[in-house]
Amino acid sequence: MLKTTLAGLRAHKLRLLLTAVAITLGVGFIAGTFVLTDTVDKAFGQTFAKSAGKIDVAVLPGDGAGAEGADGIPRDVLEKVRAVPGVTDADGLVRGGAALVGKDGKAVGDMPTVALSVPSGNLLRYTVDEGRAPRGGGEVVVHTGLAEREGFEVGEAATVLDGRNRPHRFTVVGLVDFGIDQEASYRGAVGFDTATALRMTGEKAYGELDVLGADEAAVAAAVGGGYEVLTGEELGARLAEEAGADTEIIRTGLLLFGMVAMLVSALVIYNTFSILIAQRMREMALLRCVGATRRQVFGGVLTESVVVGFVGSLLGLAAGLGLGWGLLALVHRFDDAIPVAAPTLAVRTVVVGLAVGVVVTVASALLPARAATRVSPVTALRAELEPGSGRFRLGVVRTLLAVLFSGAGLAVGGYASLVMEKGETAMFAVAFGGAVFFAGVIAAMPALVRPLGRFAGALPARAGGVPGRLAVENARRAPRRTATTTIALTVGVGLMSLFAVVAASGKATSVAQIEEQFPVEFQVNTQFGGEDDRVPHALAGALRQRPEFAQVIELRDTMATVEGADLVVSTATASALGTTLKPNVTEGSLSALRPGTALVEEFTAEDAGLSVGDTARIATERGTVEVEVVGFHKTPAFGAYLVPEADFDRYFTERDPKAIMVKTADGTDPNAARKAIDAAAQPYPTVRVMSVAEFKDTLSDAVNSMLMVFGGLLGLAIVIALFGIANTLTLSVVERTRESALLRALGITKRQLRRMLSIEALVMAVIGALTGVVLGIAFGWAATEAMGESSVFALPYGQIAGFIALAAVAGVLAAVMPARRAAKASIVESLSTE
Repeated sequence: MLKTTLAGLRAHKLRLLLTAVAITLGVGFIAGTFVLTDTVDKAFGQTFAKSAGKIDVAVLPGDGAGAEGADGIPRDVLEKVRAVPGVTDADGLVRGGAALVGKDGKAVGDMPTVALSVPSGNLLRYTVDEGRAPRGGGEVVVHTGLAEREGFEVGEAATVLDGRNRPHRFTVVGLVDFGIDQEASYRGAVGFDTATALRMTGEKAYGELDVLGADEAAVAAAVGGGYEVLTGEELGARLAEEAGADTEIIRTGLLLFGMVAMLVSALVIYNTFSILIAQRMREMALLRCVGATRRQVFGGVLTESVVVGFVGSLLGLAAGLGLGWGLLALVHRFDDAIPVAAPTLAVRTVVVGLAVGVVVTVASALLPARAATRVSPVTALRAELEPGSGRFRLGVVRTLLAVLFSGAGLAVGGYASLVMEKGETAMFAVAFGGAVFFAGVIAAMPALVRPLGRFAGALPARAGGVPGRLAVENARRAPRRTATTTIALTVGVGLMSLFAVVAASGKATSVAQIEEQFPVEFQVNTQFGGEDDRVPHALAGALRQRPEFAQVIELRDTMATVEGADLVVSTATASALGTTLKPNVTEGSLSALRPGTALVEEFTAEDAGLSVGDTARIATERGTVEVEVVGFHKTPAFGAYLVPEADFDRYFTERDPKAIMVKTADGTDPNAARKAIDAAAQPYPTVRVMSVAEFKDTLSDAVNSMLMVFGGLLGLAIVIALFGIANTLTLSVVERTRESALLRALGITKRQLRRMLSIEALVMAVIGALTGVVLGIAFGWAATEAMGESSVFALPYGQIAGFIALAAVAGVLAAVMPARRAAKASIVESLSTE
């Protein structure tokens, strides 16, 4: 039986290849993920080992109880290390924020550039691409990528703001690659000598001590307890491990999409083997006639699946190696902080790839193999019928499963979206309900094929003439086969539709909240993450003098101790509250916000056990005051406690706002208004001006970028599903050889025959796409409802229509090769085939 199976595989190499393609793509994605992340880990390890290998010992702040270095390493500890016998050099590393001012007079980036100490001599761990390390108080080095973007060159002057946003002039003496520091590469960085770095950042302690000479034990004894002392090799391993944590997250995310690809592959493999077994029914019966047992037939089919899985997995590993290397090159092109190394194909990747590929293939072939054992020997004597033809019935068991899973999925999804408390748990419950409901759709799909086929094929049947009508009937006459073929496409299109709906709804929700709560044209902030992230109060005064603006609103806040907890207390310009600014009040009333009262953020109130009418004690700069809670809100911009402006002025001395909102006067040209704000903000380098329209565009770009990523990853599942359609049509061409020849004999031309198969593929693709779109929209709505009370459902009509159109076009393309093969067949030879 083994020889018979292997001989059959050798005789049908094309069939073997087509069947293995789905596994090749799925395993290739998984293997490519491992190759990408393993190679990045390897490259980081090599980079960090090379960097840390330049030092002998490193001292890091400890995190034990009572550790002196809990907030850094005091300067006197460096002197102790320098006094250790054998130490030839030692220096402290400083890290903080210091914004580089661009040539336009504004601070570079949305966050302040990282400021680092860059030691010269043997302790220099960074790569100097041009120039040299800084040696004095008037010198600075700039991250190479940042310098290229902003146009800085060695020898030029540069302005850097210190921790208090005071400007200092430096001479650029070098361009440095801070590649081993991921944050510095992301935000951009400037480097100084150690003393200057301490002065510019305002840091009082070191973040690390690097030592040359002496040994680990001697340095540990000198610094005493509370510090962590590592060798250079141990430090390199530590840094590589921390970088590996990021790649682990990437690996997990990509593998989730790999699992989706393997699920689709399993559906394709199952359908392919089901068709193959049905086509070889007489062959199986003849084997039974000559003495083959049911076990041997079952084993023969499983052997074939093992061979297919193994071949597909080997090809997938090769494809994964190339895919991983290509992805790494692409990632490095967009982020040069990611180092490049030779592609790594670990033993684990080989084992996992082969195991997943073979197991998925064999598992997918189990049911078809079991069906093969039921073939009666007498079947070999019967006239051959087209597999899958005849009267179709869903069956009692399948009907019960469809009703059970669909009902359970709808119940869970409905409960999560309409009854459960909104949030992450509810969204996970919706996802679980969607998965269960999808299982019900798989069970019921054969019964849906004929009505969906009639709907999807209505236009092609009219436009395609006789070939079009024949194609629609061909797609509908074998419901099980069409259902199994299209359900794979349903998975990919459904997930893409789900992500599109959730993303569009999230964007619509954000825009609606902005328009409702902050109906202004401009917002003024500072760089995010700076030590002093306040907008100067003087800027608000200057803007109020301009005729272009009807209202200038200041949002102020400060940290205060409220009922023993450190919380944010905020306020806003009194004339704007309740008119321009409308906090989302969930209980109580904004009109009750009078002197001596406060609105409390609802989660803060819940944690503190507060109710409307209770009092809370706030520790202010002028003593403790009691305020009455008159309501709850859930507007993040207003912090934990929102108090009237007059009370805030009485409680605290903070005058500079966190943000300024500007409403233009009626009839003001938006461009003129923008120029007026930019001119007023020019003296303040860290101030950022953004229009609401720009914010919406930024939000839209972010959503579109996310959809591109998800679409690209889920696109693999769709490609696999389309290979399934092509595979089904190819096998169907073989199966319907005599039928096609008879149609040709009756007058159908080669072009009409090709059109018939193309329309058949089109109908199958549209059936799968329509089912996926309906499921994606339905559970996208449920997920949106589960997000929050104020979520806004939005349906991206253009994208949804695009998904259906793309699936239809791809389905037609999938039919090109099978259609050409059918048209090339000889009429006489096909009609004479027994």
